[in-house]
Amino acid sequence: MRLLPSEDAKQRHTMPSATSRSRPSLEKAGRALAIFGAVLLLTLTTPVFGTAQPLIEPEVSNKQTHLERSIDGFPVTLDQKPLLYVRRGFGPFTAEERASTISRRIERIARDDSISVEDLKMVKSTYDNSFYLSTGRELFLTVHERDARDNRSTPEMVAQKSLQSIKDAISQYRQDRKPERLLRNIMLTAIASIAFIGVSIFAIKISGKVFPLVGQFIASRMPETRIKDIKIIPSSVISAVSLKLLKLIRLFLLLVLLLVYATFVLRLFPWTRNLGESIAGHFYQSLELVVTAIGNYLPNVFVITIIIIITSYITKAMKIMFRALESEHFVVPGFYADWAKPTYNLLLVVVIALAAVLAFPYLPGFDSPAFRGISVFLGLLLSLGSSSAITNIIGGIIFIYTRAFRIGDHIQIGDVIGDIVETSFLAIRVCTPSNQIITIPNSTLLSGKVINYNISSRELNRYPILQTTITLGYDLSWRKVNTTLIEAALATEHILREPAPFVLQTSLDNHYISYQLNAYTSRPNLMVLIYSELHQSILDRCNEAGIEILSPSYTSLRDGNAITIPKDYLPLGYVAPPFCVASSEINVINENNG
Repeated sequence: MRLLPSEDAKQRHTMPSATSRSRPSLEKAGRALAIFGAVLLLTLTTPVFGTAQPLIEPEVSNKQTHLERSIDGFPVTLDQKPLLYVRRGFGPFTAEERASTISRRIERIARDDSISVEDLKMVKSTYDNSFYLSTGRELFLTVHERDARDNRSTPEMVAQKSLQSIKDAISQYRQDRKPERLLRNIMLTAIASIAFIGVSIFAIKISGKVFPLVGQFIASRMPETRIKDIKIIPSSVISAVSLKLLKLIRLFLLLVLLLVYATFVLRLFPWTRNLGESIAGHFYQSLELVVTAIGNYLPNVFVITIIIIITSYITKAMKIMFRALESEHFVVPGFYADWAKPTYNLLLVVVIALAAVLAFPYLPGFDSPAFRGISVFLGLLLSLGSSSAITNIIGGIIFIYTRAFRIGDHIQIGDVIGDIVETSFLAIRVCTPSNQIITIPNSTLLSGKVINYNISSRELNRYPILQTTITLGYDLSWRKVNTTLIEAALATEHILREPAPFVLQTSLDNHYISYQLNAYTSRPNLMVLIYSELHQSILDRCNEAGIEILSPSYTSLRDGNAITIPKDYLPLGYVAPPFCVASSEINVINENNG
């Protein structure tokens, strides 16, 4: 296709003629209203229907566009719709300049209502076998043999096809701008707006009443998730999540309704029709991308589902087996029943971790740089902050499989003494006799000494021994002291008669003898109370036997001092002895003074 040189020069050096008629006032009002509505709808819908496009440098984008157009041709448009394509230039004019000039001429003809569509004619040139398209007064397009060869056709067929496309486009252009058509479109816009607002308000109000009932129904049908007596996912959370999901679905449907409304209104007016079609096109392209991505991801979903099903069956089989081991219905030599639960927990973590590793490559976005960056960041955090946690976990595993203690054992760790109420892979919790709960990390247990008062009776059939020591002077018979202490032990509750208590003389010091009472008990958890009652019994039995528990480091000038045994245990009419001095001692003193 080419333009005549005379027409090109005229177009380049003269201004368009002012023969076109002025538009009616109703058309101007309709155009203004349509543009205002388009701007408003574009403002409302841009955040919703905008699609993320990769950032491309302007120069690169222009180069690509120019390259594509140089191959496919430059479009001749009316109302932003392509009518035909120009692939060749003529003389000093490029194909792009030709297409732009032809578009301006066709638009000028379409605006001039004095030119009828029937006035557009095709004339054959007698010089070069070309065809000219004109209005009788003005030439606006020339079809040359080279243009026909580019379209793999004859010049006559190309010219007829181009003429028919231009006639249809001009007719549609004028039809869309008729006052009655604009008025009808404005009325349709008002009706669509009222319908959209009404449907949206109705949907919001109805859903606000129905959603709570649906949430309660879902919560009643789906049982809450529990682990023993702990609620992991209560019914209230299930109901709240259901409501959030329903609200998201409602929002999605309202956005789809807004898209349909915006597309319908924008396509009513010629000035915004291209925008409406582009919004619909972007939406359908995005929807197609989503559906395609979901379809492409279905094989990965199938693999992940298989991994989850296999992992579920493995964990269920493990649970049944370890429950049998814990209840001793199934016995493995060398495997203790109290190992069943921690071993199950350890293997459960290993199985889930292995399943996660297998499913990890099939997750969406696995190969994306963002996913890899997050994985590296999380791995770095775990490596920096898990050293103490790993030490505690190793300590917990060591204590579990060495069977150092179990829940309910009475232990002593440093200055902490009490009953174990909870054990885990990270720490243990001890309840002291004063009902204080003390949490001790497993790493502290590894570096310290742990005394367990229950393990000897449980595993060795040997009862723990309670020991207490008193010191008495050499003036008392050790046999009497032993008998008295043993009687005191047997009078104490929770002290066993078999094995019988016994007394050890642990030291012979300058002024006293140390007597250690050893008594067996089967209730080490009541050690504090047993010790208190044992000491009370020792005091009673010693007082009844006339044994004075007093520091033996006193001098020989004991005469004249009352005995320290309580009055309730003294004989009737007891009087403190007088202070006595022998005569031989007085003579010795006088001689020394003389």
